[in-house]
Amino acid sequence: MPIPAETPDKHVMDWGGASAIRRTIAANLRGEGGGIYSVCCSHPLVLEAAVDQALADGATLLVEATANQVNQFGGYTGMRPADFRDHVHAIAKARGMAAERIILGGDHLGPVCWTKDDAATAMDKAADLVRAFAAAGFSKIHLDCSMPLKGDPEVLDDSIVADRAARLCAAAEQAAREAFGESGIVYVIGTEVPPPGGADEALYEVAVTPAERAQHTLEIHKQAFLREGLEDAWARVVALVVQPGVEFDHGAVVDYVPEKATRLSALAGEGTGGIAFEAHSTDYQRPDAFAALIRDHFAILKVGPALTFALREALFALAQVETTLVPAAERSRLVSVCESVMVDKPQHWQRFYHGDEQEKALLRLYSLSDRIRYYWPDPTIDQAVHRLFANLETRPIPLGLLSQFFPEEFAAVRAGALEPEPRHLVKAHIRRAIAPYAAACGPAA
Repeated sequence: MPIPAETPDKHVMDWGGASAIRRTIAANLRGEGGGIYSVCCSHPLVLEAAVDQALADGATLLVEATANQVNQFGGYTGMRPADFRDHVHAIAKARGMAAERIILGGDHLGPVCWTKDDAATAMDKAADLVRAFAAAGFSKIHLDCSMPLKGDPEVLDDSIVADRAARLCAAAEQAAREAFGESGIVYVIGTEVPPPGGADEALYEVAVTPAERAQHTLEIHKQAFLREGLEDAWARVVALVVQPGVEFDHGAVVDYVPEKATRLSALAGEGTGGIAFEAHSTDYQRPDAFAALIRDHFAILKVGPALTFALREALFALAQVETTLVPAAERSRLVSVCESVMVDKPQHWQRFYHGDEQEKALLRLYSLSDRIRYYWPDPTIDQAVHRLFANLETRPIPLGLLSQFFPEEFAAVRAGALEPEPRHLVKAHIRRAIAPYAAACGPAA
């Protein structure tokens, strides 16, 4: 559930976050380095870790919600855009971070939730979706109309995708002007979008978006925007979603190979009219890859499952500590509770995980796509997590156990930089997944 917060005055909006993104993109395209990473997650512990990392870096924090996660009907989190805004701002405030240093984004905003509806119905719902995000003060919106709707051909013509994106942009612009008197929203466009949460099939190699394809996408979207009278909004298009050749599936990661993206990288800037690239599914890349992606003008890096995967790692490690310190009758049994709930409620993993029962059991808990992230709000699992924390908050963790299950955090504890308290250990582990992004991107301009 969202953490309650005071609702900000809807009529006050300085678009500072959008301006920070535009400055960062411009500096990146000038070859000055720097970029921005996007935390795509709603879990409070992940958001707390992200806020702590941004505070330590003196950086602006970009947090995004997808259309499946947050929408006008509540999404799978139960939050509407204004709820998500308040949720993030409350966490930031509690950690000592001003709301002005938070940039809120909407990711994959389009008709993705309503593909079984006809185009007219689905696009009406998508327009309401972007209006809700814009009116709630989200200053970065990724318009994604790449999916076919009921009655559409299996593969959409680029002009249809662009026309639908322009229509949604017009809806967002109108909502922002009605709420704040003007719009400063920055937009991301593009159809080279990997599946949210990673690929569904086994991966061996991923093709890089051809430079010609990227140019065509930009040009056809520009034409559609201008037909809608969106010249000002087009000037605020900051990035194009492309495929730099990175991806992950349930058990493998396709690493970034800069040489394969040379022609695409060279296009950014002058060849794109001052528009950079946004890279999705960058989770689990090696640390050096993030710096290379930023250098090659993939100036916005999205991360999500890698952070909840780190959350799950840390919680399961605490569960192992618990089995040693806590009598059996008092234990949270977190791992078995997660497995039981996922088996009883398979809707979030069933069509993604395949194989025999042993293989599916392994994937449910340990897949890199981390579909267990959908289950943390479940009341039974949430209760087990709270019991786990309560059990270990009253029992100091011996250094030997800490070294066994939290070796990196053990070093920080020994150095006096970290308290060996359960929540602190979890957030420190999540920050280890965020840190390479932060190091590559640097503070926002």
